[in-house]
Amino acid sequence: MKASAGGSVTERPSQEPPSRVEDQTVWTRPPHVLWLTPDKPDNISVGRSRIAERLDADGIEVTVRGTTASTVLASFRERERYDAIVGTTRSGAMAGAFLSALTGKPLVVDHVDPIRQLEETHPLWLAVVVRWFENLAFWLSERVLFVYEEEESRVNRFADASSPTELGVDYEEIANPSPAAVEAARDRMADYDLNDNVAIYVGGLEPIYHVESLLDSVDYLDDWSLLILGTGSLADDVERAAASDDAIVFPGSVPHEEMAGFLHLADVGVCLVDDPRTLKVLEYGAAGLPTVHLRGRSQSRFGGLLEYCDADPESIARAIQRASERDGEALGEFVRAYDWGDIGAQYRRAILSTAARTDA
Repeated sequence: MKASAGGSVTERPSQEPPSRVEDQTVWTRPPHVLWLTPDKPDNISVGRSRIAERLDADGIEVTVRGTTASTVLASFRERERYDAIVGTTRSGAMAGAFLSALTGKPLVVDHVDPIRQLEETHPLWLAVVVRWFENLAFWLSERVLFVYEEEESRVNRFADASSPTELGVDYEEIANPSPAAVEAARDRMADYDLNDNVAIYVGGLEPIYHVESLLDSVDYLDDWSLLILGTGSLADDVERAAASDDAIVFPGSVPHEEMAGFLHLADVGVCLVDDPRTLKVLEYGAAGLPTVHLRGRSQSRFGGLLEYCDADPESIARAIQRASERDGEALGEFVRAYDWGDIGAQYRRAILSTAARTDA
């Protein structure tokens, strides 16, 4: 039976060994999990793949798929292969709930986006519809792992069980990049004439990230290059800006395995979204970069670890200059606690206890 209107009780991450359900389950074969994610470019959305790699190393087979009509249909056809489904918000969770209802496979919802973001950037009617479908996914799930504390009360109104989690980072890989990653970055940048100071932005090129204001900030920066890596709806605008201004460097999107090399070519990282839990800041911190962030919700989480600015080109430029006068050591120490290895262990426990219901 599902939770009553009073909701479920959130279970905080435990430092104890895996649950007794996990320890006592005897698998006749490695458990196989279908993980449905939003259909984003691989170089933009990498977190779930990193967790999947760690699960695979622990003996759990994971098939990660971007959510489209064709992948949902293929997953339904292959339903007998899977012991459990993991669905990442937004589309992956909704598709996972659909498949779980059709197949009876247990569902874990990986809830990484607050509904607030959708309400702020899309028509209200769409946000209402998506909220309803997400609530349904919570209700159908065996467990919800949620990133944002503001979502806890909503999750617990519908889910039987929930646990807070975090976005993570490949700390060692970024802090100490391989020679191959550094060489690949240098090779890619050989055709560009970088200034002595480099500010870097890595991620989606969408309006929510104030990309246009970032491009305009170079007008207020002397002897700086702005290095942009990513893709999105504003990629053409960035490409045109780079063609008309040598201070803007846009190699496009790069493989995630090479990103650490590019970070180590930079002096300052930039993140211009009002969100306290973005992967960009963790990656910049792991690379030891002092970081500029949009003023707002992030201040309560990071405090004096970041330099803050408004979504105004001159304010962004001033923050970049201030950041260049400090080091990123304190931010790096903060970020060290968010390595994917620790977070992956939490997902392992949740998935194994859920998949055990199928194998029973």
